[in-house]
Amino acid sequence: MRVLLLEDDLRLATALADTLRRAGFAVDHAADGEDGAAMGESEPYDAAVLDLGLPGRDGIAVLTGWRRAGRAMPVLILTARDAWADKVEGFRAGADDYLTKPFRLEEVVLRLRALVRRAAGHGGSVVRCGAIALDTQLGVFTLDGAPLILTAFEWRILAYLVHHAGRVVSRTELSEHVYEDHVERDHNSLEVMVGRLRRKVGRARIETVRGQGYRLSAGGDGDLP
Repeated sequence: MRVLLLEDDLRLATALADTLRRAGFAVDHAADGEDGAAMGESEPYDAAVLDLGLPGRDGIAVLTGWRRAGRAMPVLILTARDAWADKVEGFRAGADDYLTKPFRLEEVVLRLRALVRRAAGHGGSVVRCGAIALDTQLGVFTLDGAPLILTAFEWRILAYLVHHAGRVVSRTELSEHVYEDHVERDHNSLEVMVGRLRRKVGRARIETVRGQGYRLSAGGDGDLP
């Protein structure tokens, strides 16, 4: 799952990015409103964390521009502005959630996981596909109730597939949501990682649809190596 972080306080941005990466997110950071606005309009993010007091272009203007451009990713506003009028302005511009400074870094993780889950159409905190379950509050995958031991990259891949279970996800779409902006996207490496995941969750559960991509299904019981 890939997140855009717009925050000009570099100390806070570093702490947030590190926390989000440890929680399984791929994170792209921008410290300027103009740069962040362009990134949000050109890249397919699962969510955005947006500070209001940005140089170049303020957060409300950035968010308004995204919504006018049809960008629908959920947006969590982070700001020191705690007046009711500021919150109303943020929600009217298209924000999905609002968190005032100071805050706990872990709360940002929980709120983002909830926003991503709801945007994918899942109401409960546990997202399931057959025997595979992701507890979005804890960030833990289980298979038939037993914890799955995954690398950070495997976690991102499986998280995206389980949020979009039952439909074909192209290799391009998957790579756009699991790689950070500065990392070269390699379909061969992605195929290797998917192969490793198959050995952990069962080969038949992650289907390769020839010429189209991958589909996570609820079937495949008993096919673990």
